[in-house]
Amino acid sequence: MKHSLIKQHIIETASTLFYKNGYNLTGINEIIKESGIAKATLYNHFSSKEDICLAYLQFKNNGFKKDIKSFIDNSKKGKNQLYALFNFLLEFYDHKDFNGCWCLNTFAEIPKDNQRIRKEIQKQKEDFIRFIQELIIENYNQGTIAKNEMLAKQIYLIYESAISESKVHQNQWPIKAGLHLCKTIVN
Repeated sequence: MKHSLIKQHIIETASTLFYKNGYNLTGINEIIKESGIAKATLYNHFSSKEDICLAYLQFKNNGFKKDIKSFIDNSKKGKNQLYALFNFLLEFYDHKDFNGCWCLNTFAEIPKDNQRIRKEIQKQKEDFIRFIQELIIENYNQGTIAKNEMLAKQIYLIYESAISESKVHQNQWPIKAGLHLCKTIVN
């Protein structure tokens, strides 16, 4: 197998394990076993579990950005593209492997002083706020940067709460309530 394919295989295997079982409960030996590789092969590609975690966060985020953008692009222009954020989340929830937000799950497990992982998660969340803000500008412009930014942050908070609470309650009602709240603040 090519160097890049092996690395990608390790990332995908670790991603499945981290998302399903958690960062702390997934050991290096489990990643090696599930990947079907030698320990030396893993360490040829990653110097630490933290490096694998960063690759996992980036892998999950890249897939998320591609999927949500595609979903929203297939939605009717205007307010519907803002509501599509929550409709996408409903579909994500229905996925058999749903386990909430990979960023928040990981964030809850890392030590407070782990700045590398913390900064990656914060970057991903800030990027998502900007993505929402771009949707607002394109579909429901509030006229000023400050108003668009505030609305983006409000929708972001509703979205994040919806995903977290749907995991806690193992139910879609938080997502549906989040969609209703979004419609309330957008109208």
